[in-house]
Amino acid sequence: MEKKGYAIVGAGYFGAELARIVNTLEGAEVRAVLDPANGAAVAEELGCDLEHDLDSLYSRGDLDAVIVATPNHLHKEPVIKAAQRKIHVFCEKPIALSFEDCDEMVKACGENGVLFMAGHVMNFFHGIRTAKRLIAEGRIGQVLYCHAARTGWEDPQPTISWKKIRSMSGGHLYHHIHELDCIQSIMGVPELATMVGGNVAHTGAEFGDEDDMLLITLEFPGKRYAILEYGAAFRWPEHYVLIQGTEGAIRIDLQDVGMTLRTRQGEERYFVHGSREVDEDRARIYRQKAGDGPIVYGDPSKKPPLWLQNIMRDELECFNAVLHGGEIEEEFTALFDGTAARAAIATADACTLSLAENRKVRIAEITGEANPGC
Repeated sequence: MEKKGYAIVGAGYFGAELARIVNTLEGAEVRAVLDPANGAAVAEELGCDLEHDLDSLYSRGDLDAVIVATPNHLHKEPVIKAAQRKIHVFCEKPIALSFEDCDEMVKACGENGVLFMAGHVMNFFHGIRTAKRLIAEGRIGQVLYCHAARTGWEDPQPTISWKKIRSMSGGHLYHHIHELDCIQSIMGVPELATMVGGNVAHTGAEFGDEDDMLLITLEFPGKRYAILEYGAAFRWPEHYVLIQGTEGAIRIDLQDVGMTLRTRQGEERYFVHGSREVDEDRARIYRQKAGDGPIVYGDPSKKPPLWLQNIMRDELECFNAVLHGGEIEEEFTALFDGTAARAAIATADACTLSLAENRKVRIAEITGEANPGC
């Protein structure tokens, strides 16, 4: 297999691990890293080149693809410049912090004929893939309602991470956009979004400026609905996705870690991450974090847990296979054609506008079109 050359732009907690994984894939190697804070250490670890700016990086001539894992507000420039140099792109979530930027990035890749994969890693959870299969088989009938929660409590940290600064991360909604993307991958794009909340318990110099309680209602065609809860102002932490249908329901518990299908015939259990070992490892991590729940921000000096390593590998294997000419699996098409990226950011923008103006917002107000997934 021809070896493809990768670059890593942004070598923090996620970027460094993605780089390590690339070097274990067949027909792939990291040839250069760009990150002013962590790049030197990661380049030394991987035995690759250290670059200092995008122009020199993309002028090398030995790169086929780039993994963009910078802080969220810095995704646009490396994606568009890569597209202009005909370099394929894998971009971490959230793709952008505005629909306008996201749309420009997707179009730049399309116009230049390069792959653009959105790093919406939740699509690779064994439990999510199983849930979608069960829904397609009609096991729970028509999906009427989804409810996702990703909540916990956060105490003051030694330093304020960029992930706590709204202008850099987008706050909980954008930075933790997985659950929103997951619901939309099941239900489609909503027509209306409403969001209430604010910074109710984490004001002061020891915290960032992101809202710590966000409560979202989405309205879909055909009288179908979804509710999402995000934030760090919840003393009873929860992390789950609940899918309610006309004939049954699916609950994917991401905290105690397990999946349950409930129908008239009874209950069936499934793994969230493909094996008992990995599910129990994730549950153990949550128990050790006690009240924090899913409120956690990775340390670049530490490796991600087993469950996260596994799904990061799955998504990069998918990208690398397509890079080598493989077919895109139908269930992942939306991750490659811009649909998932644009739809997620459009709805997040509609929620943000709803909070700012205290009203329901049509998704079409953000996209200027009937269906932001097109």
